[in-house]
Amino acid sequence: MQNPVEHILIVDDDPSNIFLLEELLDLEGYQLQAASSGEQALSLAAQMHPDLILLDIMMPGMDGYEVCRRLREDEVLQGVPIIFLTALDDDDSRLKALDLMGDDYITKPIDTELLLTKISSILRLSRLRQNKARQQLEERSQKQLSAAWTINENLSEKFHLFVPEQYLRRIAPQGLDSIQLGNGIEEELTILFCDIRDFTEIAENQAAQETFAWLNVFFTQMSEAISSHHGFIDKFLGDAIMAVFDRPHHHSADALQAAVIMRQRLQEFNQNCQALGLQEPIKIGIGLHTGVGILGTLGGDRRMDSTVIGDVVNTAARIEGLTKVYGCTAIASKAVIDAIQQQYPDPDYFLLRCIDFAIPRGKQKGIYLYEILGTQEQVLDPGIVQTKDIFEQGLQALNQQQFQSAIDYFQEVLHQNPTDSVSPIHLQASRKKLISSYF
Repeated sequence: MQNPVEHILIVDDDPSNIFLLEELLDLEGYQLQAASSGEQALSLAAQMHPDLILLDIMMPGMDGYEVCRRLREDEVLQGVPIIFLTALDDDDSRLKALDLMGDDYITKPIDTELLLTKISSILRLSRLRQNKARQQLEERSQKQLSAAWTINENLSEKFHLFVPEQYLRRIAPQGLDSIQLGNGIEEELTILFCDIRDFTEIAENQAAQETFAWLNVFFTQMSEAISSHHGFIDKFLGDAIMAVFDRPHHHSADALQAAVIMRQRLQEFNQNCQALGLQEPIKIGIGLHTGVGILGTLGGDRRMDSTVIGDVVNTAARIEGLTKVYGCTAIASKAVIDAIQQQYPDPDYFLLRCIDFAIPRGKQKGIYLYEILGTQEQVLDPGIVQTKDIFEQGLQALNQQQFQSAIDYFQEVLHQNPTDSVSPIHLQASRKKLISSYF
């Protein structure tokens, strides 16, 4: 069945920009409406309920950021996809747009092919989500009518704070009475571990209530980053988080995107750390691994819990521990990267660098490790990204036993970026092996 005509609202104070966009999009068969100010945009959006909004930022009076903020607060319009079209080409502007939950950010002059592709992609994704939501609503209604699934009726929303709905679908397929010890499903998923560095030292210098207060603020921000990318918290482990991403064909990319947002949220958290009673900004380590695990119930006859069991969990935890060794904030295994090549339409969207081939503690097989540096739209480590090619040439030279070349490459990395934490490790190893080669 052919899709209905989709309505796009163009918001720009420059009539020439509106004219060009209307000429371009009219050829694609979209129904168009234009607004030349933020106030007019909000009024038209309330009337037409557009399927997508193309939004300029720099406008007299109400700017695009304020328009986006108000739309996201509107219960009816908050789900409308928004693409920012702007001449602002700096990271702060991009981050602000992402923080306001803009769906994409394109800078002027506009690449028309890129714009059309992104509009088409976002609209398709919006239709899929709407269809999925409609399907879930219909299924939920059928289950309520048949009384086979009564969790939402028998339990308050508080219950879902302790047992995520993703678990309930697996361990209670026919309602609460169907929960049994050992219920579980084996499937491929991605596990994320996040741990706060030097937590014991921080807690020793605070009253317990102070630690409790800022820790809950931190966990809330990290949880939002996880849940907004289709993940859920398996458990809180003191100062650590174990999260599960299980969306079929997307879980690795979801986890990697969540890790990027968690790092961004950490920066925001640390900007207000003193107001929360912390003397210094906190640091975290994030480890990701993709593999097969069983989601189900574990325990005994009198006490059971929902959890994930499998080597994927142990390996993810070990990788998180390696962030301390390499001085990195976030590391993913090659299994995550390989899955993204299949799951994500643009695998180069994520900024990564291979940092080593290592055997995690307690494991027998080595794995390739990749440092997570951000995305094309959200660069978290500009210095590392700038020297990425030189670093990887050094790593290749080291693996090929070209030790002097490796030394030269890693020294150049440190010359350009003295704060790189991984290069000194390989530089020292290269020097030792070069000396050993003479004996």
